[in-house]
Amino acid sequence: MAEERHHTEHVPQWKKDEIENIKELIQSHKVFGMVGIEGILANKIQKIRRDLKDVAVLKVSRNTLTERALNQLGETIPEMNKYLDKQTALVFTNESPFKLYKLLEQTKTPSPIKGGAIAPVDIIVQKGPTSFPPGPILGEFQSAGIPASIEAGKVAIKETKVVCKAGEAVPQKLATMLAKLEIFPLIVGLDMRAAYEEGTIYGPELLAIDEGKYFSDIISAVQNAFNLSVNTAYPTSATIGTLLAKAHAESKNLGVNAVILEPGVMDALLAKAHVQMTSVASEAADKDAAAVDEDLREVLGAAASAAAAVAPVAAEEKKEEEPEEEEEDHAEEDGMAGLGALFG
Repeated sequence: MAEERHHTEHVPQWKKDEIENIKELIQSHKVFGMVGIEGILANKIQKIRRDLKDVAVLKVSRNTLTERALNQLGETIPEMNKYLDKQTALVFTNESPFKLYKLLEQTKTPSPIKGGAIAPVDIIVQKGPTSFPPGPILGEFQSAGIPASIEAGKVAIKETKVVCKAGEAVPQKLATMLAKLEIFPLIVGLDMRAAYEEGTIYGPELLAIDEGKYFSDIISAVQNAFNLSVNTAYPTSATIGTLLAKAHAESKNLGVNAVILEPGVMDALLAKAHVQMTSVASEAADKDAAAVDEDLREVLGAAASAAAAVAPVAAEEKKEEEPEEEEEDHAEEDGMAGLGALFG
């Protein structure tokens, strides 16, 4: 106990102030997160801090001081200490942890890789011209393992090549030439390790939401629910209009097919009867011209004239696809099919 008092008494005031500042920031914000800042230059961190200033506070402190602050706050907050590792910063916001994660992901940008660093992915140099004129740089490319030559007065990459595989250390010469080619294998930014909100800790695997997929899933669910409601005749405010339109169409079809003499279907029944009548009359007239009277012959003549006017147009549209002799037959079949669909 005496050792504890002695240690506490000799804690510098600036450290005490730093611990209190961290505690105050946690208590004054709904959410705080633990983020990794490995490999991020100081000027980049300053830019991120400025970009986030309207929605979040970014604070870089010593891990030991952060750990003490979390322990002093108690409850479930000290559990965040397990995410303290290497270079760590704290971020505070009143937005949701999901929005905070999205904002932090937007801070990430492509960055050059240093010599000796481990390649996170296969590093590929693509075949094609560069902007470099002939000179010593040609030998530098070749010594770095990048196949290059002179083409049209410029240095050009001769072939697409994997110059460093994922998991391998990047040679210094290669790192230098990759930077000159503006090939940036690293994605650098604030790396969310965990976010804390009202006793709940969220890992990045929970916070990484594919908004496009969620939106697509919601649209698909709405469409499926709508179809199910219509097909099972389950009335809702969203489907009642479609259900009534479907019921009206089905009842009208039933009335026409069953020849029910109701005002709503009389026009369709008369039209159907007229088509059937002219069809029978036409067949009868073909066998015996005296089988139809003068009025009916006029009706048949008008129908024949209309068909004759339509036939050349249909023939012109199809002459490139089918022989001329078949076009009138197809037009006739299409016409009968359309009548059949209309009148059942």
